[in-house]
Amino acid sequence: MSRTLIKDAMVVNEGLVQRASVLIDNEIIAGIYLSDETPQADTVINADGKWLLPGIIDDHVHFRDPGLTHKADMHTESLAAAAGGVTTVFDMPNCVPQTVTLQALQDKFDHAAETCLVNHSFYLGATHTNLDQIEKIDPAHVCGVKLFMGSSTGGMLLDDAESLKALFRTATVPVAVHCEETSIINANMERYTSQLGCEPPVKYHPLIRSEEACYASTSKALDVAAGTNVHLHILHITTARELELFGNGPLQNKQFTAEACPAHIWFTDADYATKGALIKCNPAIKTAADRQALRLALTDGRIDVIGTDHAPHLLSEKQGGCKSAASGMPVLPYSLPVMLELTDRNILKPTDVVRLMCHNPAGLFKIKERGFIRKGYKADLTLVSHMTEAYEATPAFNRCGWNPFQGEHLHWKVCTTWINGHAAYRNGEFDTTQKGQPIKFNR
Repeated sequence: MSRTLIKDAMVVNEGLVQRASVLIDNEIIAGIYLSDETPQADTVINADGKWLLPGIIDDHVHFRDPGLTHKADMHTESLAAAAGGVTTVFDMPNCVPQTVTLQALQDKFDHAAETCLVNHSFYLGATHTNLDQIEKIDPAHVCGVKLFMGSSTGGMLLDDAESLKALFRTATVPVAVHCEETSIINANMERYTSQLGCEPPVKYHPLIRSEEACYASTSKALDVAAGTNVHLHILHITTARELELFGNGPLQNKQFTAEACPAHIWFTDADYATKGALIKCNPAIKTAADRQALRLALTDGRIDVIGTDHAPHLLSEKQGGCKSAASGMPVLPYSLPVMLELTDRNILKPTDVVRLMCHNPAGLFKIKERGFIRKGYKADLTLVSHMTEAYEATPAFNRCGWNPFQGEHLHWKVCTTWINGHAAYRNGEFDTTQKGQPIKFNR
């Protein structure tokens, strides 16, 4: 590799948007130049005023590898990530076999070294029987523990107070939690199936996986964690009521943090009429009032990060209603364009997008030398362009062949994604000669 100068970009970084040039030397950001100074470089790329962001860090993906590779795998979904400007992903443990032992965790790291285009780490799943594995986690190399407090993934449900307390006292890494109360969901399902038959239409999904189910589980998680030192990270918040449980102080002072997903910020329950099961996910997309509350929380500090919950399924698996249609959707590579679209609508500032998708994930997980455009940091960078005419999102770059944003009109496109200084994606083309790196953490 050599020296590359990205010249005359609008650099969005650390609360500022300013014209600058950025020098990449091999894997590292070697300099940031606000003047007309032009350092020596082997390659000069004229950004021509396009926005240059730190590489997106997605703390919540399901790459389906191993065991579910008929619909996605480490390679295909890392391509989708790079095409969306995502340079780092944290992958979830609900694959086959589930990632609930340190050996299974190491197997994933070994496989990613050979196949994954983007930087990566992996969660260890929590069960009733693997506390000894959680005790042995290396905090410098593992992003976190994934806890399912809802009946979303078989065999990994953990919601009794005693087991939760033991986990929270043991974990030396963030515990990322899926919060839905199973007993409430089951009671709702029984009621709606008795009224509507064995397959309630998908529009009832947010009533079955209800606001009450989300709030009860989230409030329980926070209550049990109180008095421990655990960093509890609540994933995919969907309701205004849950947001009442979170503060808006500085990230570094928070014991409890919150994630929101692009699908919950973009869609509402009215969209089930046209999208159907394509937007069926757990927890469910809810009301317009909930979406508005989420959007407000993106700017007032209650929502800390954006993660996609990227979860591919084949179209054949998305057929049916509340019971039979699979929950989850492929969101990459449109997470960043969708969030940037909100800047055009004056819902977010560009610096908000970078804070939520780059700076805060790096700070929350204590990622070493990534997430910011700083001299000496790894050169994970994303160049994006605003299109005068809207384009229609297409199911590009994923194995399952669809995405929920099909038919949506967007104005932002990812032009180039640099991963460790390497242009892995450029204008629809990939260079897969280099693979991503395992993430290191300052813990």
